Amino acid sequence: MASKCVKFLLSLLRAVPVIFVTTIVVWSYYAYTIQLCLFNVENLAEKILYLIFYHLILFFFSWSFWVTVFTPVAVPPFEYNLSSSDVVTRELLGSTAERKKIINNFGKSLGVQCRLVTGDVRFCEKCNAIKPDRAHHCSVCGKCILKLDHHCPWVNNCVCFSNYKFFLLFLVYGLLYCLYIFSTSFKYFIIFWEVGVASTISSNMGNLHVVFLFFISAMFFISITVLLSYHVYLVVLNRSTIESYQTPMFANGLKDEHAFNLGYKANFYEIFGKNPKLWFLPVFSRLD
Repeated sequence: MASKCVKFLLSLLRAVPVIFVTTIVVWSYYAYTIQLCLFNVENLAEKILYLIFYHLILFFFSWSFWVTVFTPVAVPPFEYNLSSSDVVTRELLGSTAERKKIINNFGKSLGVQCRLVTGDVRFCEKCNAIKPDRAHHCSVCGKCILKLDHHCPWVNNCVCFSNYKFFLLFLVYGLLYCLYIFSTSFKYFIIFWEVGVASTISSNMGNLHVVFLFFISAMFFISITVLLSYHVYLVVLNRSTIESYQTPMFANGLKDEHAFNLGYKANFYEIFGKNPKLWFLPVFSRLD
């Protein structure tokens, strides 16, 4: 009973960053549509254009975000799990070398190429399974994940084979969202600044939302730019975050940081697919 309560509390804590992001977006919606567009933008055509493009970007940003959050993680196929008889045999064997032999023989039969620094096949003791190439165990999710990049607290999910494209689009549309808000609110922030921010806010407390909106959009724009730039770099090289600081070891006994690099175009296709119509939509297209 106690363990269930702990797990429930942990699940609530892990949801906090997602709730935080949602709260920021909901507040920014109010600040932009009501306080900026409705109360400060006087030109009707400008107001309509601002709102049309804002809602368009918000739609794709929200779509990408929630798809990233709710897409199930990709786990290794069942055939990578040890059979119940092999598990029992490993437990009965007293010799570590004999245990490793069972794992290595099983791993070689599956054709896995990635190895530990010792040269042994990578095996997850918690999942009782061989780790496929580029797969890693996530301590937060409690399972092995295919092509694990990292566990992202902001989406409360692993960024991996099944949702990496969605995560990248979440960053792209998040960047556009912040840039759009920053650029369209800049003119009004300057007006407030010239009149005097303090006097502007005191005359209309709603303008405080516009001032904060300007600064927060700038702050998130900078942080998302840094993160997206890093992931673009990883996409070009076909490398994960884990592989960027932990170079893969292979069956030939050598480490090779470029082992999965197929060329920038093929690397891009591996994630986004070859259909340009689907590149900017958060739908699975990498195998098209």
